[in-house]
Amino acid sequence: MTKELLRDNILAALTADLAVFSQAALAAHGAATHEECQPDNKYDTTALESSYIAQGQANRAQEIRVALESYRSLVLKAFDEDTPIRLTALVTLEGTDGSLRRVFLGPQGGGMKFADGEGEIVVITPGSPLGKRLLGLRIGDDVPAVDSVGAPTFTILAVL
Repeated sequence: MTKELLRDNILAALTADLAVFSQAALAAHGAATHEECQPDNKYDTTALESSYIAQGQANRAQEIRVALESYRSLVLKAFDEDTPIRLTALVTLEGTDGSLRRVFLGPQGGGMKFADGEGEIVVITPGSPLGKRLLGLRIGDDVPAVDSVGAPTFTILAVL
């Protein structure tokens, strides 16, 4: 999968998530303000709980809007053997057991996964533990999977 296609897939996934969370926020707001949710006594917190849910959904929708904007304005960079890893790198890692892992270093949306003919690509951010460790490294460098002694390491095979 090319980085352009990956970015398009990320934008599509974020757009779909935004629609879901926006609709959920509206539904929760409607429930919070519905006349049947008005408290019958001081112990009835249905409307209050619905308002908390509505606020949480609205906050998540706003986070997704920010992520969408960051990917819309993202300039995909080209990498070669001498270019240090930074934002927009598509990195192929090989574990000590020979397993391969591909990660895309994006500005937002860490944890999203996309499959193609070569396997799975996981979006990570520079703020994630692996993202922090990858920044500045190059092809051939080793990176520990986690910050602990004896942790498995990965070798950087390719950076696109």
